[in-house]
Amino acid sequence: MLQLVRCARILRPKKNGTLASIQPHRTHLSFKASDLTYRLTSHPKPKPANPEECAFGSHYTDHMLSVKWDEENGWGIPCIKPLENLSLHPATSVFHYAIELFEGMKAFHTEDNRIAMFRPMENMKRMYMSAERSCLPTFDQKELLDCISELVRVDQDWVPRSNKASLYIRPTMIGTEPSLGVQRSLSALLYCILSPVGPYFKTGTLNPVSLLADPKYIRAAEGGAGAYKLGSNYGPTISIQHEAEKQGFQQVLWLYGDNQQLTEVGTMNVFVFWINDHGDKELVTASLDRGLILPGVIRSSLLELAKQWGEFKVTEGVITMEDIILKLQENRILEIFGTGTACVVCPVERIRYMGKDYHIPTMENGPYVAKKYYKQLTDIQYGKVQHEWSHTVVDNVKK
Repeated sequence: MLQLVRCARILRPKKNGTLASIQPHRTHLSFKASDLTYRLTSHPKPKPANPEECAFGSHYTDHMLSVKWDEENGWGIPCIKPLENLSLHPATSVFHYAIELFEGMKAFHTEDNRIAMFRPMENMKRMYMSAERSCLPTFDQKELLDCISELVRVDQDWVPRSNKASLYIRPTMIGTEPSLGVQRSLSALLYCILSPVGPYFKTGTLNPVSLLADPKYIRAAEGGAGAYKLGSNYGPTISIQHEAEKQGFQQVLWLYGDNQQLTEVGTMNVFVFWINDHGDKELVTASLDRGLILPGVIRSSLLELAKQWGEFKVTEGVITMEDIILKLQENRILEIFGTGTACVVCPVERIRYMGKDYHIPTMENGPYVAKKYYKQLTDIQYGKVQHEWSHTVVDNVKK
């Protein structure tokens, strides 16, 4: 059956405040996991001797998931096959106009001998939104998750048996139309690759980082695509990240607007734990209502957990550098930390802003909230506690 998506040339606001661009394309409703075909390698690669030392995205498993789409035929048959290079025409749209999207997820070897993902349907929902915004074909989110789960099952021996390492999952979709016209791609490739990873930062887990905050640069703007997982949001940030590293900082604190609002830390969402103007402890993060930031899965998890704990006020709103500086002067900043799939929780100890260094007393204050979040989330991810956010992929993992 074919589905016709009607043309809409305006940005449509979504419930979470982000914007989706709906463009016309015709597609089979989805591929099906039950149709998966297999072409397994006869030459498996050696596994890393110590996955905890694997730099992020530097090692890859034996297989990949691949499924093609084109305007005329819709979705093809999904296939799990040996990891291989892609062969694409030099005019392919992904190269010239960045028509692509991706997701970032993880699988964990749990203490009760399962392989599990953390809230993977949240990633599927976000990937679907990114596909709409990129004018790439949409899909059945559950079917894609089932296909990815089967890929993880096939390469389950690559999932590190360690509570300091995991299997990173990178679903990707690219426009493959060989055309230099600035238009939607009439063909696409969806694929997924897997990578065993250790801690994201070289400084290790829960070790603090320093940030460079330069108002000259912004990551995204209102009405843009900052709320979507698109490569075009990341490539332009690399030179500023490199500049931060040259100055001795691990990450960039992205500011926005005349009042220099905190939006993201590197590729992470940012949280501030402070004593507010009413004398109450409050956890604050940038809101999603203007589409400036990525709606992180860890971000939403932290907000939900905080509301369950009921220990402090939780707010989604605007945080400015003026707020940070004033509350530092009044000794009301308790912790600042970034959150994301790659690092989970990352404390901040220093911000350089307008040529001046500001010490953030995150580590002196425990860091109570950052550590509590890290423990709660990793306990769920590695199966130390039973939780609905843990999605079992393989039960009773083979020895």
